[in-house]
Amino acid sequence: MKSFYQISFLIFILMSMTLGAAAQKTAITYPLTKTTDTVDEYNGHKVPDPYRWLENDHAEDTKAWVIEQNKVTRDYLDKIPFRDKIKARLEEMMNYPKYGAPFREGKYYYFYKNDGLQNQSVLYRQVGITGTPEVFIDPNKLSEKGTVALGNLSFSKDSKHAAYLIAKAGSDWQECFVMDVETKQLLPDHLDWIKFSGISWQGDGFYYSRYDTPDEKARLSGKNEFHKVYYHKLGTTQEKDQLVYVDKEHPLRNAGVGVTEDERFPVLVTTEGTSGNQLAVRDLKDAAQQDFQVVVPGFKYDPSVVDNVGDKLLVLTNEDAPNYKLVLIDPKNPAKENWQTIIPEKPEVLNSVGTGGGKLFASYLKDASTKIYQYDVTGKLEHEIKLPGIGTAGGFGGKKEDQTFFYTYTSFVAPATIYQYQIPSGKSDVYKRPEAKFDVEQFETRQVFFTSKDGTKVPMFLSYKKGLKLDGNTPVLLYGYGGFNIPQTPGFSVSNLFFMEQGGIYAVVNLRGGSEYGESWHKAGMKEKKQNVFDDFIGAAEYLIKEKYTNPSKIAIRGGSNGGLLVGACMTQRPDLFKVALPAVGVLDMLRYQKFTIGWAWVVEYGSSEKADEFPYLFKYSPLHNIRKGTSYPATLITTGDHDDRVVPAHSFKFAAALQAANAGPNPMLIRIETQAGHGAGKPTSKVIDEAADVWAFTMFNLGMKM
Repeated sequence: MKSFYQISFLIFILMSMTLGAAAQKTAITYPLTKTTDTVDEYNGHKVPDPYRWLENDHAEDTKAWVIEQNKVTRDYLDKIPFRDKIKARLEEMMNYPKYGAPFREGKYYYFYKNDGLQNQSVLYRQVGITGTPEVFIDPNKLSEKGTVALGNLSFSKDSKHAAYLIAKAGSDWQECFVMDVETKQLLPDHLDWIKFSGISWQGDGFYYSRYDTPDEKARLSGKNEFHKVYYHKLGTTQEKDQLVYVDKEHPLRNAGVGVTEDERFPVLVTTEGTSGNQLAVRDLKDAAQQDFQVVVPGFKYDPSVVDNVGDKLLVLTNEDAPNYKLVLIDPKNPAKENWQTIIPEKPEVLNSVGTGGGKLFASYLKDASTKIYQYDVTGKLEHEIKLPGIGTAGGFGGKKEDQTFFYTYTSFVAPATIYQYQIPSGKSDVYKRPEAKFDVEQFETRQVFFTSKDGTKVPMFLSYKKGLKLDGNTPVLLYGYGGFNIPQTPGFSVSNLFFMEQGGIYAVVNLRGGSEYGESWHKAGMKEKKQNVFDDFIGAAEYLIKEKYTNPSKIAIRGGSNGGLLVGACMTQRPDLFKVALPAVGVLDMLRYQKFTIGWAWVVEYGSSEKADEFPYLFKYSPLHNIRKGTSYPATLITTGDHDDRVVPAHSFKFAAALQAANAGPNPMLIRIETQAGHGAGKPTSKVIDEAADVWAFTMFNLGMKM
């Protein structure tokens, strides 16, 4: 016989469960989004764009719409009963010291460190490997809420000066400052309106790239044109900087100058997009050479200068080698028939080549996992640098006189460990292990291969808590990117480990469009073949269902930027296959993306709606244009930032408005618009945790998980 207390408690539990289910199914009242009669014509095809007004980020009605959308989203997320518990656990897991690998400049070793929950990592230095660390640059002191991030950092050859870039609120626009290394005092030098630029010292100054000062209203959305390379001499104002290069006939080309380690060869790299570039150099030892001379014409391949060996250049290239090779080019006789192969093409893709101590360090990808080999400068293989397992390693290289350097190794289930490498002996020793507040031994990663729609074998990494049971009922977060020749290699994330801790599987698919298997893999996911990428992602979900890992009611899909496009395309093509969709800072309007900021550079990857032969396939998969009224879509949380000037937030705004108007099912269609944040780089830890808490709360709630 149950007591009155027990009966009352059971009634309370049943009522709570009923109320929770009811709350999940209650229709959300979305802000009223007006529509207009805007119509565009593409090669005779008329396409309505009723939410065009949301592209104007300065308009008062757009600002009001953002505020109202955030209110609705905040109200929904704050009612999820375990959202605060998620945030508390994320803070607990993330609160441990995180170090970057040390690198040497002069007598100092520099390294980045975050004590745990600092908004931005701090740059420290110490004399020698065993010296006492001191703060060199602390970006946390540059803003009250940690929204100023430290970017590219470069030291002069004599190590007396350091130039560094900062970005504010996540924008791609950057400012440059110069510091006296010994005193840590800033010099008067201050450069502005820098974008898509490195800093390359040569003599008593450095090269950098910038655009003209933009109109304030177009600063975050206007098309970026006429990229220019300048040389800045120390102690002068920006107005006196020497214009090194601009292409007035091709406003949509980007350009930058890098300098070889001995400062003999400035190398001018020009691009017409995200793939394909041209190389031109100057030999500063040749007094007769007053301008850059093309050594590798563009823009069909992707050559890059690694360094020089005397009067010749080591160049990594995929010309006649889809998996890349390293060649030696004489700038005075640069024709391809004169190239000398140093490291020939192999079945595995050669991802990068570093130099240090007079050696070459070749980084390969074997089924998306790092393999490292040491060569001498003639291309003679000396040995493989053994790594702990399936993972990603980076940082192989130093200066010519170095005898040691530091590299990092990480995986999906373990944060980065730093190793010290002795170049003469080839020996690696652990320098610093992370002192994390979680047990990584509870988790494991396995790699599986599945067959995509057209018969292509595609790899996927699955990470989860040990002891997983294949009962077809496990929550899955399926992640992918699939574009721009960018590989998805194993990498650690506290946020993803949290999901595994809750019993979920974190699945990363190595989609076509990346570089996991060289340029052929990339091209198989470009332009008219982009549908292969979506088919691969859909195929991954179908594989996980077939193999009894999960079912459609337990699958969430996530991706950012080009990966946001991936999520948008897959949720509109197969809304039945997924329960939750998380498109972040996504390219979602494939007909107009090229009209904003740097979007024009992606035409080589996607194609352009302005071309008659490319419009049809773009229109066929463009997420915004494939939302169908009366369709039940997965529970969707779109995320973007008000300062995203890479993929402007209008993509996400228009997609959210269209989903809210069309969705016929019970699932929520929400958008979370972060303020003082951009595309993702440099986001302060506090904002990272807040966003992760919201995303996981939304995901777990809609997958039927608890905490």
